[in-house]
Amino acid sequence: MNNQDVPPKPGSPPPAPAPESVSWSQPQTETEGARRKPVTKKRAFWIALFVVVLLAVIGGLVWLALWLNSGQGAPEAGEETPGVLETTITPPASPLPLPREGVTPAEYALGDCFADFDPEALASKVVPCDAPHSAQLVAVFRYPEDGAYPGAEELKAKALEACQAAKLGPAANEYQLNYQRSFPSDSSWDSGDRRVDCYVTAPGGNVINASVLP
Repeated sequence: MNNQDVPPKPGSPPPAPAPESVSWSQPQTETEGARRKPVTKKRAFWIALFVVVLLAVIGGLVWLALWLNSGQGAPEAGEETPGVLETTITPPASPLPLPREGVTPAEYALGDCFADFDPEALASKVVPCDAPHSAQLVAVFRYPEDGAYPGAEELKAKALEACQAAKLGPAANEYQLNYQRSFPSDSSWDSGDRRVDCYVTAPGGNVINASVLP
């Protein structure tokens, strides 16, 4: 028999005193939203990327539709507008003798010089180019007689091309000159007006005393 002392078994702890009052509540259950898996950063990135791509595709389709609509009736890139560009004087010009009063725009000839020029006037005074004048017709583009009215914007652009193609001589450097364009309206087009004109004009009035063409 083991003579070693065996420690007595520990006694049960005394019961804890009951609280003065106890309140009970039902255990809170997780809501449906709380049970859902949180959206990860990777998943959010792909969602955002999809939205951006979708908006870009929609925007591209809208832009393409607007571009195609605005380009209706305009010549395609690289397609030349039918017609004749005149930048070199080919006789006869306005008939002699000069000056001549009451010359209508349909009678203007390349190289004609005009005193007191008004591009909106129904008639002008054509004078010799060595006499004082304020404008000279330096380029003309003529559309075909059977062509449909191309619209004001194309006519403006064609008039600008005519001015850019105009060949000026040394006398042009002696004056302060501006380019001025003239083109038919839809009503004058219906009346047979098919020409686009480019003039050089002097803002100071009848100060030019020579032809500015070569």
